Amino acid sequence: MSVAQRIREIKESLPEGVRLLAVSKFHPAESIMEAYNEGQRLFGENHVQELTQKQQILPADIEWHFIGHLQSNKVKYIVPFVSLIHSVDTEKLLGVINTQAEKCGRVVECLLEIHVAKEETKYGFDFDSAKELLESGRLNALKNVSVVGIMGMSSITDDESQIRREFASLSSFYRSMKESVAPQFRELSMGMSGDYHIAIEEGSTIIRLGTTIFGARQY
Repeated sequence: MSVAQRIREIKESLPEGVRLLAVSKFHPAESIMEAYNEGQRLFGENHVQELTQKQQILPADIEWHFIGHLQSNKVKYIVPFVSLIHSVDTEKLLGVINTQAEKCGRVVECLLEIHVAKEETKYGFDFDSAKELLESGRLNALKNVSVVGIMGMSSITDDESQIRREFASLSSFYRSMKESVAPQFRELSMGMSGDYHIAIEEGSTIIRLGTTIFGARQY
């Protein structure tokens, strides 16, 4: 099945209010253009260098999302054009994004990455530290950053009940913060190729699919 056919099938299956982010890391510009020509405009990348290279050669109306671990010294390269940074895992990183966005005269939308998976390798806030930050009012000082929701990844496991519990906990946190201190929240980014059906059932607004669309990665 072609990239275009996969895009078409996935989009037709999505409920209203759920957007598809095509994760294009390690895939060539030709594959991205195949998805683009099918009407896909949201693309996600994990590596700053790869993202900046693709942004320069691909159509200007692509909405680029950064979803990988972001190092502070690389923020300046993506802030001029990125639409959404999913993977803000520290308050310090938010400050760096704010500083660089101010230099560009932009307000950059961000998601707080919440760590709910059972692996130690994942980055992110825990629920308590994210809640403390959102309730503290410190974000009000960051005029060039807008925190519009949260992102999370489930554990790598075949236990669907565990995956569902993790997504449900993210969804519950998202709703409670939106109701209490963050009315601007509108994005709950969760669900990848192996678990996106469960993520959608638990309230995801953005699913991040790579292999499902593009096939095996070309390293």
